[in-house]
Amino acid sequence: MVSMQISLTLVGGVGGSPIDATVNNLAKLRDEGFRRIWMAQMPFDGDLLTVLAVAMREVDTIEVGSAVLPIQNQHPMLLAQRALMLNVIAGGRFVLGLGMTHQAVTEGMWGIPYDKPVRRMREYLDGLQPLLAGQAADAVGETVTTRGALQISDAQAPDVYLAALGPQMLRLAGRRTTGTLTWMCGPKTLSEHIGPTLRAAAAEEGRQETSVRVVASLPVCVTDDVAGARAQAAEQLSMYGSLPAYRAMLDREGHANPEDLAIIGDEQTVSDRLDELNGLGVDEFTAVAFDASPEVRERTRALLRSKDS
Repeated sequence: MVSMQISLTLVGGVGGSPIDATVNNLAKLRDEGFRRIWMAQMPFDGDLLTVLAVAMREVDTIEVGSAVLPIQNQHPMLLAQRALMLNVIAGGRFVLGLGMTHQAVTEGMWGIPYDKPVRRMREYLDGLQPLLAGQAADAVGETVTTRGALQISDAQAPDVYLAALGPQMLRLAGRRTTGTLTWMCGPKTLSEHIGPTLRAAAAEEGRQETSVRVVASLPVCVTDDVAGARAQAAEQLSMYGSLPAYRAMLDREGHANPEDLAIIGDEQTVSDRLDELNGLGVDEFTAVAFDASPEVRERTRALLRSKDS
């Protein structure tokens, strides 16, 4: 059995300059031995790709993926321009994770309809993927139309992942992309729903099932204070219990609350949970080390590094 890759997901705001903080974080995590970091684009934060354009020029070796960039508020050609230029700067170390964000953001903040999400993503890929591959796009859609070509020298197309949880979006990911990025999906959901749906769609498209990847993200804390960590998780993750996409995954798993999915315990306990995910076909696990204590987060990262292949 191939060991799953271990990565980190960085979330939440930081004090001071987000650029300086990202440079410092990437350098630290690179020096600790992590190969890949995933970073979220939150609607209230600065532009992630602008930050990464500086940080990935300053910090070598480590890969960075977007987990995820919402598609509704930028045209496919604009995103292709930005992603390709970032990958020129990064020397091919950028990974493009895309998603649909949530109805409260799309309609409430941007005034953009949230309907037809699978059609939107499919038409978005119709325009985006040829451009990333250095080809002209000619995609006329109901929700977005993309025509034209780009001229960007030395540009390497980044791998594209979709934040896909529902069956239709998972099938689209399996047919068209490198794989899926999941959040708040437990072992039962990953083994019985996410992986099989993704890989079956790849096979139907004539792709090797091994050509698509499941990248799973969960909150992790290596600690002796299990109750304290669980209380922190309950506070930090509460909103995921009410967002429809994540509520459906919790229900599928049979959990009442988001903190039920957090991986919490000592080194042996967390190691065993990670081995379980590896055995269920997760290709990459990207941990959110959520404890408020720097010492506990360092302990968590040490365990994660020891598990990385």
